Amino acid sequence: MSSRKTANKAIRHRPSLPVYDFTLVLSGINRITPRIEKALFEAGCDDATLSMRNGRVFLTFSRQGTSRSEAILSAIRDVYKADIGAEIILLDESNLVTQADIARRIGRTRQWIHQCVAGVRGPGGFPPPVGHVTPKTPVWFWSDVARWLKQHRLSEAPVVCDAWQVAVINNELERRYLEKVHSESPTEFLQRLEAMCRTANVFTDTHRCLPRLITGPRGR
Repeated sequence: MSSRKTANKAIRHRPSLPVYDFTLVLSGINRITPRIEKALFEAGCDDATLSMRNGRVFLTFSRQGTSRSEAILSAIRDVYKADIGAEIILLDESNLVTQADIARRIGRTRQWIHQCVAGVRGPGGFPPPVGHVTPKTPVWFWSDVARWLKQHRLSEAPVVCDAWQVAVINNELERRYLEKVHSESPTEFLQRLEAMCRTANVFTDTHRCLPRLITGPRGR
């Protein structure tokens, strides 16, 4: 993909739009072939790099878009358009985070996060963890933490929008992957996913929006 990638990116590059980096995790492919690379390139994935780690294929994008979710959704659309027999399992950005993950995502130290969790620093009321990796390593929903950070003006609002929309996208990708026999075509799936992302964006400040989107009845 590399030789044609540079020329095509020069044509598509839009200087006024930001570039978002993200990775899609694929199933249904057990090796990377020239045919797969060509199909992805011709479908519009000229801004992505294919790799395989531990038997799993990853497609890493540096894609422009009006928003992060728009860039991600357009990449998902292009992968489906390539028709390479791949299913997208998820976006490689977990909603489950440790204190170290939180610190890395917002550019703070682990000590700063630990003090917020303990109530020593900040306004208090840090979201409770939702589980543990080990007895001494709790994990949180990143979407909960991002909402708390925004409410108390400790982080930029786009971080919150990213967290909610990524959680919605990953939830629906995983649900589709686990279905095996799909009740929707890729086009129908993307249309519904786009609508859900718009709803997540509109209701960023609504306390119960994300749990309703993730666990509520499936929209048709």
